[in-house]
Amino acid sequence: MIRSALSAILSHWRRHPLQLATLMAGLALATGLWSAVQAINGEARASYARAAEQLGTTAADRLAPEDGAIPLQQYASLRRSGWQLTPVLEGTVRFKRQSFDIMGIDLLSHPLVPALAEAAEQDDTPALDALLPPGRFFAHPETAQVLSAAQSEHPVTQTDRLPRGVLIADISLASRLLRQPDSLSYLIILPDQLSGLTPLQQLAPGLTRIPARNAAADTARLTDSFHLNLTAFGLLSFAVGLFIVQGTIGLSLEQRRSMIRTLRGLGVPMRVLVALFSAELAVVALISGIAGLAGGYLVAAALLPDVQATLSGLYGASVDGALSLRLEWVLSGLAMACGGTFLAGAQALYALWRMPLLAAPATQARGQQASKSHLAAAIAGAVCLLSGIVVILIFQGLIAGFIFLSGLMLGAALMLPLLISAGLRIGARLCTRPFAEWLWADTRAQLPGMSLALMALLLALATNIGVGTMVSSFRLTFTGWLDQRLSAEVYVTTTSDEQGAKLTLWLEERGITVLPFRRSDIRYKGAPLRIYGIADDETYRQNWPLLEALPEVWDRVAAGEALLVNEQFARRHDLSPGHSLALAPDWELTITGIYSDYGNPNGQVIVSLAALLARAPDIPNRQFGLRLPADDVPELISSIREAFEIPRENIVDQAGIKARSLGVFDRTFTITSALNLLTLGVAGFAMLTSLLTLWSQRLPQLAPVWAMGLSRRQLAGAEILRSLLLAAITAVLALPLGLALAWALLSVINVEAFGWKLPMYLFPGDWLRLILLALLAAVVAAALPALRLSRLDPAELLKVFANER
Repeated sequence: MIRSALSAILSHWRRHPLQLATLMAGLALATGLWSAVQAINGEARASYARAAEQLGTTAADRLAPEDGAIPLQQYASLRRSGWQLTPVLEGTVRFKRQSFDIMGIDLLSHPLVPALAEAAEQDDTPALDALLPPGRFFAHPETAQVLSAAQSEHPVTQTDRLPRGVLIADISLASRLLRQPDSLSYLIILPDQLSGLTPLQQLAPGLTRIPARNAAADTARLTDSFHLNLTAFGLLSFAVGLFIVQGTIGLSLEQRRSMIRTLRGLGVPMRVLVALFSAELAVVALISGIAGLAGGYLVAAALLPDVQATLSGLYGASVDGALSLRLEWVLSGLAMACGGTFLAGAQALYALWRMPLLAAPATQARGQQASKSHLAAAIAGAVCLLSGIVVILIFQGLIAGFIFLSGLMLGAALMLPLLISAGLRIGARLCTRPFAEWLWADTRAQLPGMSLALMALLLALATNIGVGTMVSSFRLTFTGWLDQRLSAEVYVTTTSDEQGAKLTLWLEERGITVLPFRRSDIRYKGAPLRIYGIADDETYRQNWPLLEALPEVWDRVAAGEALLVNEQFARRHDLSPGHSLALAPDWELTITGIYSDYGNPNGQVIVSLAALLARAPDIPNRQFGLRLPADDVPELISSIREAFEIPRENIVDQAGIKARSLGVFDRTFTITSALNLLTLGVAGFAMLTSLLTLWSQRLPQLAPVWAMGLSRRQLAGAEILRSLLLAAITAVLALPLGLALAWALLSVINVEAFGWKLPMYLFPGDWLRLILLALLAAVVAAALPALRLSRLDPAELLKVFANER
């Protein structure tokens, strides 16, 4: 009995192969986009964990200062107290125009010593060579190649057991290069400590003990916001794809109602039928999920280089360029495929379970029931929308922001059918011609079958409008910010402090204003903080992008009484102008202004150059901005190259830096644009599949109109017009939803994720192009069903009357 019932159930797909292809394609698309995002996130997080393990930070706790650095004397005191510790000094060094993260370690006690000793042995290097002048670097082969081209004073040992972009050196060499001879970044607590030691809390109350699992997750926590954004995009794309799946499953079960009635009349229990339909969905989900995983892998491989550039540019995080097939995202993709399929088919299976034995196979009843559910769906949508608003008003954080977005998008999607139905009713009342009245009424009658596809289109259009507005607003703001920040006409980086001093004197003799860029890196409440010292010059007073400021802000900074902080640092620590900030135990200044600093995830402050040099006189003096008339820039660059041995790439004009910065910006949002287009493509496919699966059921409604004198070509044109009408109404409703999404991204998500708030600009031209693209997608989706209708044999239309349908 079960075999015969299963054969009857599966025979539906032989008669409707296009419907099966639609179901599997929709599920594969949804799974593919989700899996692509999870593959990218998994590869990035694995890279972070691998880098932490290679640097020896995963197996031991560490002691880190809340603010500033650890004095060398404090480390010595802890060692004399019996604690087995190994020091680490971190920072950034620059050779020519290349910057490298450097980690200075004790080459006798750090956990990395065995790996470095093995690398030195393979390089035929004496064991103690790295401890002797001039010092030696250890680096990944790719990093070593770049480093060797940038400097030749220090030899480099290559080892693939280190992450890319990081240099390892003895702490004596690192302290000389970083000009921090008496300070350390943190201390690693070695295993096998002696018993009976005085607790560290008593010996060093100003240091915080960080567990190994937390110490190894610094980069992962920093980039969590980016990966959460990607996950949200993947989930949205998955939801849009599920609209296709739900519509197709519901339609297939409706079309098999007569067969189900017959099987039940022959004695097949309902629980057996439900189990067979569930098994059918499980097989379809598994096959489609595997196909989606393959497609997702290809999408992830194509997008990973752009993600790598984004993470490197925004966070300084290195991600390997190769994509690995990881079990976690494979299982996640299959689980989402199976779970999404049963979620999409739950309503249809529940309706099947409750179907009476003598239920009639009336597809029209399905439409009537769906129409009655519009009000209930709208009420549920209003509840979702209000819930999201309540969450964002009560709670803070990135999760609360995404809950608000979820409530906004889901609520709008659920309210869409009722809004479209109301619009169609209004349109019908305004018509006077019989054909127009029929077109409006028929469109409203077809709304239940198209509602899921229209929801998908609404979400895709709103996402494109919202994210497009966010990106365009960010680019416009970023361009203006660059014009303010990059106010010098020429930027020069010398190869040494001595060359920097000679260049400064040479330029001042020629009447050119020189703006030195000098900085010092410290830690504030466990996080990195960069202090810039600037000269008192009109360039900063006229151009620096201040968001908030007290009166006489620049005079007070120049006098050494105050400082400026960047926006993300102020938001992170709830600071505002007038608050005090302690950069050191004996160095506390008043905050007189907050400035925008896009693209930088870390804190930054600005003090007077004299005040900084009084605290850190040995900081490098190699970077300068030069102010001069724009017409004199080419001649000055040529003169500097003739007078000084400075690499060509170390002298850049303002236009060159801006072009590079905008290039990095555009590449940063490449993955966002790609996911936007993919989501819109899935929505267009949802419309196509809905029209293809429903067009044969249109014959009972179209045959009477054809019999009254309308040609098949006219009916086909009406089908395209109907699709255009529904898409146009959806696009109009998507516009305010997209603008609300843009506001949330700019004012809520960006603030929580990156620490800066962006102004919102409007781009009507982009909206018009997007709406026209949606209308084009609607025409393309309706073209194939309309073509079939125009070529339909009149006998098929006559059968409607012959069968009394």
